[in-house]
Amino acid sequence: MSEGSAASDSTPVFFVAGGTGISAETLGNLMLAQFPSVAFQRRKFPFVTTVERAREVRAVFDEACTDSVTPLVFSSVSDESVREVLQETRGAFIDLFGSHLHTVERVLRVNATHGAAALHGLGDTRRYDARMKAIEYSMEHDDGASLRHLEAADLILVAPSRCGKTPTSMYLALQHGLKVANYPLVDEDFDTGDLPRPIRGLADRCFGLLSTAARLSQVRGERRPGSRYASLAQCSYELRRAEALYRSHRIPSINSASMSVEEMAAVIMQSSKLPGLL
Repeated sequence: MSEGSAASDSTPVFFVAGGTGISAETLGNLMLAQFPSVAFQRRKFPFVTTVERAREVRAVFDEACTDSVTPLVFSSVSDESVREVLQETRGAFIDLFGSHLHTVERVLRVNATHGAAALHGLGDTRRYDARMKAIEYSMEHDDGASLRHLEAADLILVAPSRCGKTPTSMYLALQHGLKVANYPLVDEDFDTGDLPRPIRGLADRCFGLLSTAARLSQVRGERRPGSRYASLAQCSYELRRAEALYRSHRIPSINSASMSVEEMAAVIMQSSKLPGLL
């Protein structure tokens, strides 16, 4: 299969950006989620910052075009000259940035900088520093690795192993500048009805994650196949006890089994009234 071609039963989807592509991918996937019956083949092109590179990736988009298939191109490119080249694709170009920028300029009566650095927050030192500190904190406090300064956490995710604590913590730190610790619940934490000692007294900033026993068993089985840890019985037990613990200490929780990290982050922030970086 050539670089831009796709399987005959799927629609090619490209995410293109002048930076990491997180915004284009997130917004594009939100739209694609409205079409569950359609199969998509996704590919991302981050850091498209020159006209030359734009021509290269446009050629990939055009190669994916056939008489029966039109690829979708989701773009968050801010540079006008680069965006103009990309817009010439024979695919369907969905401009997630430029199509709304003129409206904002008109309302604010100020011309935008059209710079990738501004789009990704590099022009705001305060925001950038806050995100970097949040990422450092969340990495240090991943999976109970460090119990120092837990009181400094904006949020503490609590859950049995493999319920999605780490990716959710990192997403909240990277995207919203939140210092997130996460604490794994293990068998001995269920011996009493108390919260584990390190997070006792911090229930007001805790948020619980759950899953379904079948999904948790599947995920754990990929790591330790055939183990007690991955057994359906053990997963059911831990989830029941975790849910009872959350309920007893009035800790809000969500079931992560069928939710994306983006959805989980949004629900957690709304429920916990966490503003993040504005």
